[in-house]
Amino acid sequence: MRFDAASRGRRMATSWSARKGFFLRAETALDALGREGFSPDSVSHGEGFLAAFRGKFLHAGLYVLDEPEAALSFSSCLELIGHIDRLAKEGGQVICATHSPLLTALPGADIVEVGEHGIRRVAWRELGVVDHWRRYLADPHVYLRHIVEP
Repeated sequence: MRFDAASRGRRMATSWSARKGFFLRAETALDALGREGFSPDSVSHGEGFLAAFRGKFLHAGLYVLDEPEAALSFSSCLELIGHIDRLAKEGGQVICATHSPLLTALPGADIVEVGEHGIRRVAWRELGVVDHWRRYLADPHVYLRHIVEP
């Protein structure tokens, strides 16, 4: 694996400050909503995350995301892909740990799979999560018969 940070991302990695970085996780979503000017009563959890992405994903730099899809709907994940794509085209870099076949399908993404086999580069169609989703959507009963009682 090679780390080749864009100049703005390299500066963030070596001299991080609250003005240059942003960390959002489910446990701190309410605080983030308040900082972005939203009342927790006025938007859903996912809408709050998207508002934070809209307000913070503004300039090329280094972004490290840990399962950003966790609070997002299908269409919101697509919006997030648009933000990530724009950042990459502007010279930014995004490192994203995800279980989402949507996010990993971003054209040009360098996909690295971590598993019992270790770490390896893999094509989107070869990802285990893509295969599971494909089979589940084709016939949910094949999976659910082991989980729910008849």
